[in-house]
Amino acid sequence: MKTTLIILLNLAIMVAIGQDKEEQWLTKFEKSNYMQTVSYDECIAFSKKLAHKSEIVHYSEIGWSPQKRAIPMLIIDKDGYTLPEDIKKTGRLIMFIQAGIHAGEPDGTDAGFMLIRDMIIYQKHLGLLDKVSILFIPSFNVDGLARMSAYNRINQNGPEEMGWRTNSNNLNLNRDYMKADSPEMKAWLKVFHQYLPDFFIDCHTTDGADYQYVATYGIETYGNMDNELTQWLSHYYEPKLKEQMQQKGSPIFPYVSFKKWHDPRSGLVRRVGTPMISQGYTALQNRIGLLIETHMLKAYKPRVYATYNLLVMSLEMMNAEAKTLKKLHHNADLLMSSEKLGPQKLCVAYQVDYMDTTQVDFLGIEYDMQVSDLTGGEWFQYSKTPATFQIDLFENQVEETVVKLPKAYIIPVEYPEVQEIIKSHGISFFITDKKHTIEIETYKFSQQKWGQNPYEGHHSLTSFKADPIQRKTTYEAGAMVVPVRQRALKVLTYLLEPKADNSFVSWGFFNASMEQKEYSETYVMEKMARKMIAENPDLLTEFEAWKKENPQRAKSQWLQCNWFYQKSPYWDQKKDVYPVGKITDQKVLFLLGQH
Repeated sequence: MKTTLIILLNLAIMVAIGQDKEEQWLTKFEKSNYMQTVSYDECIAFSKKLAHKSEIVHYSEIGWSPQKRAIPMLIIDKDGYTLPEDIKKTGRLIMFIQAGIHAGEPDGTDAGFMLIRDMIIYQKHLGLLDKVSILFIPSFNVDGLARMSAYNRINQNGPEEMGWRTNSNNLNLNRDYMKADSPEMKAWLKVFHQYLPDFFIDCHTTDGADYQYVATYGIETYGNMDNELTQWLSHYYEPKLKEQMQQKGSPIFPYVSFKKWHDPRSGLVRRVGTPMISQGYTALQNRIGLLIETHMLKAYKPRVYATYNLLVMSLEMMNAEAKTLKKLHHNADLLMSSEKLGPQKLCVAYQVDYMDTTQVDFLGIEYDMQVSDLTGGEWFQYSKTPATFQIDLFENQVEETVVKLPKAYIIPVEYPEVQEIIKSHGISFFITDKKHTIEIETYKFSQQKWGQNPYEGHHSLTSFKADPIQRKTTYEAGAMVVPVRQRALKVLTYLLEPKADNSFVSWGFFNASMEQKEYSETYVMEKMARKMIAENPDLLTEFEAWKKENPQRAKSQWLQCNWFYQKSPYWDQKKDVYPVGKITDQKVLFLLGQH
């Protein structure tokens, strides 16, 4: 009897130890009955705990936020390698998973922590590391995470507390991939170009209407990414992902954007991803980006597990298609670098064709639209009743702006901020060592309109006319010359072509070049205008036509005199001229120093 009691006691102790071990490796999400997520300090602590437990997990810090918080990253490699060159020597692909760029949307943080924990503690999914290594940023916007509150996401159903959308400078990091204003994005770009991952996943929670899907997704299959990579996504990855999620009882749907906000029956709109956001940017880098958008109104638990499943399925397909993906990326990079085979023209802005539509089934929720007696606006009231809508889909993309590619671009030394951003994108360049006067092509701007309010800290140029011109221009020593034929061809072209989506010009980096800095006094110009007309009588006819076309401006004596000033030899010949030049002659490149 005594022996039996001892055995039972030992068994109880062993069970208790096992339970303690189990409890030790539960995430905060799991411990809280799926209602809570980690704070910044808890995020760092759990990251370090995973790295301390296993030699295949390495903790690193990629940079610092404006409030001087470290940005954590875990590197998971079956051999414990951490350097990109060591990982790539093994032949393994690299998946880059990012959570918390909007710190109020932490689904990817908890899903990523559980996935790594399952690998190293329970040996689950460990085979997914055979052909793939993982980079995982559990929280990118660390200052936003530190600003935790129960009131940070008014539309969102859990967790109980979450971080803030923007960083401590009030910048939305998911609008910063091209202009790279924030220290966080500068650090991210450095990591991206060091490792050049084969697959990038950005984890979010969406706003918008109500519908049945727990998760939606965005991928670039509309023309802005390499054609062969696009075909792989369209014909293999996307259908397989949808099929597998359907089998798990959690159907997914492409990112939901209605033609009329909130109203499913107005039709769905799909667009080329702008490069200021993650998957739009990676597409220009010839790399696949997946945007995961779980649905804000669903409970936190199914949202996190949907994210978890999408991560696992993507890793499974990367392992299955490792050889194919490696070849596709090699070919895409080679194509951009080829003078003979690479593109001669590039589309840098797209529009949706609203005249072209198809119909799709959409798993929505029955709703009623009433006119609000409080605001007078349309008030959408969703029921609990699921419904399948047949709705119009607008997804055909029309090329809005196509540019002919030069041999290179040249950026003057007096624009160091622009030059530094070019460097941060991993773009190849060289710097001139002396002054050169060369023939270039560039643009003359007119009809400029700026946004009424600042946007992401910039006074953006929202519309303008850009007429191509040729001129001789002198560039001082220290000018940056950016050859076009390189792997990052699309990124550099989007940045430097004024009409491109997210160009430097559109963000307002060259606003000062469009400001008039010298002025004429009216009493001086009244006299000079008459002399100019006497020398060129056609000028009066031109002036009268201008007044007819601009009746409000013609009421101002100063503006009329300024019109004549613009026609005089005293006018600033650099005003409204784009300072960045396009070099079209290979001989000029050699003259500047390319060898």
